[in-house]
Amino acid sequence: MRAEIVLLKMRINMAPQARRRVLVVLIYGGLAALFAGLWFADHWRATGTYIFWTAMLACRPFLGGYYRGGLVKPFTDKTPRQSDAPPPLLALKLRVYQPVLSDDDVSFRNDERELRQRDQAHYQAFQAVGIAVVVAWIVAYMGIMRPAWMASIPMTPYQMFYGLMLVTMLLFITLPQCILLWTEPDMEEPQ
Repeated sequence: MRAEIVLLKMRINMAPQARRRVLVVLIYGGLAALFAGLWFADHWRATGTYIFWTAMLACRPFLGGYYRGGLVKPFTDKTPRQSDAPPPLLALKLRVYQPVLSDDDVSFRNDERELRQRDQAHYQAFQAVGIAVVVAWIVAYMGIMRPAWMASIPMTPYQMFYGLMLVTMLLFITLPQCILLWTEPDMEEPQ
């Protein structure tokens, strides 16, 4: 796990567990606020994809794991791709950068402890994703059965199903990394 984030030319020390937990709360709080705001904007008709892209935008610079960059080391244990192309415009505007690795640098690889933590985080995350899928199935089933009590709910079963699928997708994208950030104890200060 990395101990700092570089954002807007500032190095933010993320070694203390409390700071990483604040980051996780801010990410999920921001996604929940966006989720609610877009519901009131158009009931996710055209704006549902914005939730996905916002989650992906949070994963790249902050979370890592499946994505290049972020605090969590890559889950794949493959060398990060280095490109001669200039960084994307968004990274330039936010002044986010990742240090360039030399060929002999293996700091991206996970050791046995990190692999065990990664596997445990995925086990916990996919239990939550499984529960979300079951709840979405129940909503879909209720949509097919159309019980009388569902007529009093201000959203259609299809909107509830779509909202639950958005939540499931967000959990799938972000939860393993957030579990690792939340549970990792304080790290040593970077030298």
